[in-house]
Parts: sequence; C-alpha cells; structure tokens
Amino acid sequence: MSDATPPPANPYQAPTPMNPSDEKLWATLIHIGGILFGFLPALIGYLVLKDRGPFIRQHTATALNFQITLLIAYIVGSILSIVIVGIFIIIIAWILAIVFGIIAAIAANKGQPYTYPMSIKFVS
Repeated sequence: MSDATPPPANPYQAPTPMNPSDEKLWATLIHIGGILFGFLPALIGYLVLKDRGPFIRQHTATALNFQITLLIAYIVGSILSIVIVGIFIIIIAWILAIVFGIIAAIAANKGQPYTYPMSIKFVS
C-alpha cells in the first residue's frame, strides 16, 4: 500500500480544439441564431467557444461585432422613431440582419471566412 496521493486534477486546463466539422456547425448556428435571437447567440458563442479553434473564434467575433453594430442601429432607430427616419433605420437594420446572417451562415457552413460589411469591430 502506498501513501502517495495522485496529483490533483487541473481545473484550468486548456479547452480541447474542435474538429473542423464541429467548428463549421457551431459557426453556422451562431450566425443563424443572430437572425432569430439578436446578439445573445454571438455573445454566448464568443465567450464559450473562442478558445476552441481559430475558425470558430473568427466567426464568433465577426458575428458579435455585427450584432453589436445592429443593436446600436436599433437603439438609434428607436430614438429617432419620434421622426419618421427611425422607423426606416429599424426596418433596414432588420433586413440587413436577415440577409447578411444567411450569407454568413452559408460561408461558415462551407468552411470559409466571412466579414460582415458595415460592421464596427469591437472584439477581435
């Protein structure tokens, strides 16, 4: 019998990298989630998956940047809805979220990088 105790498990181990098919799947879901749920899927995906591979990090950061930019557009549109211009800003932002979200999801599913146009870079 030995009194030696095994070394304690390290709770701060580096996350295991994802395989490419999982990265593509999660990146696609995050872009589609942005269409349905706003910035939350991109924020959660960025916080949870950013260290799991360069492809998923790029796509989650890009999606989060775009969703924050859209959130700013929605806020400005809401403020300006007192005048008619705000309603058009909200409608245009909503259409852009759908169109560019679909384009980004398709690019992610193909394993290609994608950068949203007109997106302010907040995170990298």
